[in-house]
Amino acid sequence: MKLRPLQDRILVKRLEAESKTASGIIIPDNAKEKPMEGEVVAVGNGKVLNNGEVAKPDLNVGDKVLFSKYAGSEVKLEGSDHLILREDDILGVLV
Repeated sequence: MKLRPLQDRILVKRLEAESKTASGIIIPDNAKEKPMEGEVVAVGNGKVLNNGEVAKPDLNVGDKVLFSKYAGSEVKLEGSDHLILREDDILGVLV
């Protein structure tokens, strides 16, 4: 199933959480937090402004982004978890 976000919404797939700390300690699955990083899978057409113009999003498919911990709506597509976020909920692009 394919999904095309509307307006200024972005479809993001969460990146996998680290299973080891920097010092080599293995983190069990039940102690892992959901990562706040993801990869952009699809981008909407943009936000409609008050004057009727459409402001294109600054993101592209494939960008790695950092987002707020409790932002967006979780959806399951093709067996994997995704998030639908507004462009405002994305904090930055990882380079």
